Amino acid sequence: MLLLRVQIVIQHLQLYTRDNMKFIAKMCFNFFARAVSMLATSTGVLLLASCASAPSSGPTPTLAQAMQAMQQCMPCAVCAVCAQSPLTAPSTAIPSTIDPEPVVAAAEPLRGRLERTTFASLPGWGTDDVTMALDAFLQGCAALNSQPMWSKVCTEGARLKPRSSTNITRFFETEFEPYHAVNADNSDTGVVTGYYEPLLRGSRTRSAEFRYPIYASPQDLITVDLSELYPDLKNRRLRGRLVGNKLVPYLARGNIEGAADSTPPPLQGLEIVWVDDPIESFFLQIQGSGQIQLPDGSRIRVGYADQNGHPFRSLGGLLIRRGEIKLERASMQGIKEWAKRNPKKVRQFMNGNPSYVFFKELPNDLSGPIGTLGAPLTAERSIAVDQRVIPMGVPVYLATTFPSSNQPLNRLMVAQDTGGAINGAVRADFYWGFGDAAGTQAGRMKQQGRMWVLLPRGYDPNFNVGTANAAAPISSPTKVPQK
Repeated sequence: MLLLRVQIVIQHLQLYTRDNMKFIAKMCFNFFARAVSMLATSTGVLLLASCASAPSSGPTPTLAQAMQAMQQCMPCAVCAVCAQSPLTAPSTAIPSTIDPEPVVAAAEPLRGRLERTTFASLPGWGTDDVTMALDAFLQGCAALNSQPMWSKVCTEGARLKPRSSTNITRFFETEFEPYHAVNADNSDTGVVTGYYEPLLRGSRTRSAEFRYPIYASPQDLITVDLSELYPDLKNRRLRGRLVGNKLVPYLARGNIEGAADSTPPPLQGLEIVWVDDPIESFFLQIQGSGQIQLPDGSRIRVGYADQNGHPFRSLGGLLIRRGEIKLERASMQGIKEWAKRNPKKVRQFMNGNPSYVFFKELPNDLSGPIGTLGAPLTAERSIAVDQRVIPMGVPVYLATTFPSSNQPLNRLMVAQDTGGAINGAVRADFYWGFGDAAGTQAGRMKQQGRMWVLLPRGYDPNFNVGTANAAAPISSPTKVPQK
């Protein structure tokens, strides 16, 4: 089992190498060092698992002999440490026993922190009608009630009467303390974008009009949770598929969609529905959820199920770099207009983003799409955050401006979602709701903002500082929509 894990990490972490080379190199070396210390004296042959061919049979080698033999192995395809600095035998004598103490993996870089402050420091606090914020908070309490400190505030919030904005404001001031979100570079401002739930046109049956599939999650998609080996790697997961006994990267967007017209398509049988517009399908994956109107007028709702493990690449950024559109036209609306003018280029440029999202059908009676927390999102009150800094389910006071304007937007929100592009303490994605009007606001929103997290009195958000995170993330489903 350890050998399989070593193979997975050393041979197949190319899924993330472009964005995480230093992190991967350290982890690769630590995994390999762990394998050396645990296996050398008993099964030295396994140390050569990355070789092109197995060593000849014979007596079990010593650690020094195994290290010398490793020099003849094929270079590691991923880890620069392995390829450029192969292990060498130590100059001192090898002890007769080797301490199997595992090597501690390098912690993730600190993404920010939360600093205690007062409500008086929140700009515009007390002027917002927080009635819908309380409703959104209570929606997520089912995921928080298992923790005593959260159970208390959830119970008090549910009992609150009368539910006037004044009473609700007093409830938050009495039961919570505000914490200022600060980035790793000590700045306290960041980008606030928007997302929404779109409406697409589709059919349960493929036709000349409806020929772009929305896929369910494939059964051969394998997820490796790295925190099982190293707790410091919480929220780090690898995704791939098995070929023989090796985990390899899963199909990229180009492999999935580029072969969609082949016979048979690689994901044949996993179609939930077919839609009429490839660019709308592409943006559905960025939003993470949506509704699809069928020919008979009925609708189905789909939500995020899984992702293929490839990194998200911005289509707008690619179009700008290739001179297809100008920076000021790189909104969702601008990209859709470009796609209408350049239908023959659409697939080529979409394939520049190898990430691909799979969906599942959701009940139609939900009040909104389901976020990472597992609760329905509330229009203009739910936000997506980086849960490695800000716990899921907490109230967050957001100070920003309305899309493409300087008009203040100071509002109490609730952290109920995450996104593949949402990284850092002061980074949020504002959920605008369902439909075209919400889409217009979401597509235009790229504002600067500040954030304050409200936590129950006595809650320590920084107990985990020095390991991986500045705050303790609440356990929740993994979700990587590409907002």
